[in-house]
Amino acid sequence: MIKGLYEAHLPVSNLEQSIDFYQKLGLKLYKRYNKVAFFWIEEGKSWIGLWEGKESELPYHVSLRHIAFYVDIEDIKKATSWLREREIKVRDAFGIGTREPVVIPDQAHAMIYFDDPDGNHLEFITRLPKEMNRSEKMYLSEWEKLL
Repeated sequence: MIKGLYEAHLPVSNLEQSIDFYQKLGLKLYKRYNKVAFFWIEEGKSWIGLWEGKESELPYHVSLRHIAFYVDIEDIKKATSWLREREIKVRDAFGIGTREPVVIPDQAHAMIYFDDPDGNHLEFITRLPKEMNRSEKMYLSEWEKLL
């Protein structure tokens, strides 16, 4: 039955500004209408819809205004500098800083968080090859030393 996630949607206040932002992330604009734009995440397989409207004023909650983009391990290692080159600020989601990707060892994920112009929380995430029986968050370089 289910093969993956095809689409996700976010509210935005200024569609033109958001189109520019998501193009900086490397997403390809597929269709643009008056108050909505669709970008391919993986062409023909998944997309994101941006909807201009007052819904962008809703307070953030992870269940409403959050999308995580899958990247491979080599790209997550470069993601902090890649985002900064595009003048996109990395957000400290766990209180340990933004120097490099953060790992949750018992989930085997490395991630970096940032926001779009409307405060929608975005994430680059990758699956790591090994779960560890530790829940404290750490930088990716610290996790690699434990292997």
